[in-house]
Amino acid sequence: MIGRKKEFQKFQEAMSKDRAQLIAVYGRRRVGKTFLVNEFCGNKYCFKHTAVSPVDEASGKRKKNLMKIQLQEFYYSMRTYGLDSGETVPANWFEAFHMLESLLQKKDDGSRMVLFIDELPWMDTAKANFIPAFEHFCNDWVLARKNVKLFVCGSATSWILDKLINNKGGLYGRVTLPVYVSPFSLYECQEFFKEGGFRYDQYDICRAYMVFGGIPYYLDQFRKGYSVAQNIDAILFDPDAPLKDEFDKLFTSQFSSPDELKRIITVLSGRRAGFTREELITKGGFSSGGTLTENLGALEKSKLVECYTPFGSKEQKYKLIDPFCHFFLKYGKNNVGKASYWQINEKSPSVASWMGFAFENLCFGHVRQIKRALGIEGVITQESSWNIPSDTAKSGAQIDMIINRDDRFVSLCEMKFTRGEFEITSAYSIKLLDRMSRVQEILENKKSIQSVLITTFGLKSNTHSGRFDHVITLDDFFQK
Repeated sequence: MIGRKKEFQKFQEAMSKDRAQLIAVYGRRRVGKTFLVNEFCGNKYCFKHTAVSPVDEASGKRKKNLMKIQLQEFYYSMRTYGLDSGETVPANWFEAFHMLESLLQKKDDGSRMVLFIDELPWMDTAKANFIPAFEHFCNDWVLARKNVKLFVCGSATSWILDKLINNKGGLYGRVTLPVYVSPFSLYECQEFFKEGGFRYDQYDICRAYMVFGGIPYYLDQFRKGYSVAQNIDAILFDPDAPLKDEFDKLFTSQFSSPDELKRIITVLSGRRAGFTREELITKGGFSSGGTLTENLGALEKSKLVECYTPFGSKEQKYKLIDPFCHFFLKYGKNNVGKASYWQINEKSPSVASWMGFAFENLCFGHVRQIKRALGIEGVITQESSWNIPSDTAKSGAQIDMIINRDDRFVSLCEMKFTRGEFEITSAYSIKLLDRMSRVQEILENKKSIQSVLITTFGLKSNTHSGRFDHVITLDDFFQK
């Protein structure tokens, strides 16, 4: 088991309590939620059920009969765990959960009873009246017994948050332990590859991360003895690539209106700094109303999109932060099925530019490591990129990351993904001084400025290298 020590500790604390537990485990598709629960519980359950994937049942008559299919599979799971063969398939979810109560009642001898319902949101199909039935089951049976520990799991993060964890009705306050399973950090990716016998260095692991993020299932597709570029082709671009349909499945498995959310993601992928709500409406032709608000909220809760306020502005922006979605929309969407595509194009100017952006995205996903390297782990901060507008006297500029700190400092971070040490030229040195000066004007001497370089292999010493107060390298990102 790579990482997940905190999650294990939370599970252990919950299991040791002398009261019923409703444990909601949620996170992005393919992040390892089911594996985590099964590893902790040793696959020893009084009852376990996995809902039917809407991805596999998403067309024709089978989609219309999805509630019936879910009930049938739930019935077969109960049969596996001892339901009397004389029982018939339940007609609705109230009947199904009453049937489960009867089955579990017979098993209850006072010892611990561990239940696991995997991909719970998939059971809540249209007009199924699922939530009231599940509420009744939890309130009437599960939470009334000290020895019962119920794990529920789901990739539909917004559903888990809205319908369970933040429920305002019958399940209000009933979830005893919410556990978000995050993607691997770079350090955990390194441990994952080491465990698999790979000899990738930190630079190669970064390249893999910038395409697939820290998603264990994606990384598990890598084949030992192949370069990162070869693996990217085999996993995503080749005609029989295992992830060639993953982008569509990612949305179908998590959202009830996947096409509309894919439209939003596609628009957001077009600008690295993101869009304001009004810009998004104009660019994508979306209606301004509750549906857009709900969809943006769902994407935020699923950690695919981030809402932030740029430095020096009061207007919020939405930006795409998921590495896999970024990469797929940039290169995969129109090139899946083209063998060796990435090996042929990886060294093109377009890809070099994309790598610079992808490295910025990686840095925003590892702010904790950056703050640790700067010695400000305990300082409250806000991070954002910033586009400095042009005026009549000066051209515009961009600062990759501004860390606005509560200790009266502002850290201006430049990010450079290079194959060797980064070298400051005379022209670049002048740009740095100009940016610092313009930020200082906005701050009106209310805060001091610190200049930070975040790069792969460090800074080459020359007459201009003193422009940076701190240099952060890959070594800092790969700290435990």
